[in-house]
Amino acid sequence: MLLACRNVTVAYEGGVALEGVSFEVNSGDYLCVVGENGSGKSTLVKALLGLEPVREGVVATGDTLRRDEIGYLPQQTSLQRDFPANVREVVLSGCLNRRGARPWYSKDEKARAEANMEKLGLTAFAKKSYRALSGGQQQRVLLARALCATTRLIVLDEPVAGLDPVATHELYKLIEDIHEGGIAVIMVSHDIGAAVKYATHILHLAGRPLYFGPTLGYRESAAGRVFLGGALDA
Repeated sequence: MLLACRNVTVAYEGGVALEGVSFEVNSGDYLCVVGENGSGKSTLVKALLGLEPVREGVVATGDTLRRDEIGYLPQQTSLQRDFPANVREVVLSGCLNRRGARPWYSKDEKARAEANMEKLGLTAFAKKSYRALSGGQQQRVLLARALCATTRLIVLDEPVAGLDPVATHELYKLIEDIHEGGIAVIMVSHDIGAAVKYATHILHLAGRPLYFGPTLGYRESAAGRVFLGGALDA
């Protein structure tokens, strides 16, 4: 087991955002978290990363994985899209947890950043301003940054939001390649078609879990039939 939620409840002053969520992610898994707006998907991501306290239950890591070894690609804000740094600097910042208290990046950390830029086709953009890139290119940079933090588990919060169809297809392919390369994936997504195409497991939330299990089982579940609609026959 890499990561598990056990009966997790998260609450704000305005009420309960998530209640009774339990699931497990193992090496080789590709978990898509789906649900309508306000269903608690992004709240769950924050709880997994320790950015949001849980009222009940526990979020646990296993197999020697630490939370600061989880790669994370958050939803982008307009301020982040205008970040004043070049591509290499943004990617390298994914090694901050590895760097610890050192005021400089090591040779291995710099090599890690270069390798991830090459893997995602960013080497030619290394000195280019991040803010000058297209939306799809920026997401590739942030994906490379997340990979600098991990070799085992990556969490992606709506990674294709706002991208055009070509950039969306390219990013899904890169994520699939990362998964096939041995990194487990947790992806929050509104794109149910992509979820059932790529994921090994589905977690469907509506403030509480409506389904957790293999993708094939989701297609046949009550929640899946309602949420997928005509996609079942696609």
